[in-house]
Amino acid sequence: MAWFVLILSGMVEAVWATALGKSEGLTKIGPSIVFVVAIVASMLGLAWAMRTLPVGTSYAVWVGVGAALTVGYAMLTGTETVSLVKILLLLGLVGCIVGLKVAH
Repeated sequence: MAWFVLILSGMVEAVWATALGKSEGLTKIGPSIVFVVAIVASMLGLAWAMRTLPVGTSYAVWVGVGAALTVGYAMLTGTETVSLVKILLLLGLVGCIVGLKVAH
């Protein structure tokens, strides 16, 4: 269950990172509210998962999932350029996250 919560929290990290970018320095109310709610939910999930999973592994997986999804979403929406190199690097990142789970 801790792994499920950790992955879900990483996904919510991508939500708050995207909302932070759209908030224009926390000046737009809608994205700012999404940012605050999502960051609290993401941190609570990370903290809960860390009760049973190692801190280093938990943090690496949380950040990796969030980063990969944030960049992936940005590429899908056109706010980030798409390139074969970026896609391969993201796949490598996902592979490393899976490796941390397998090695645990």
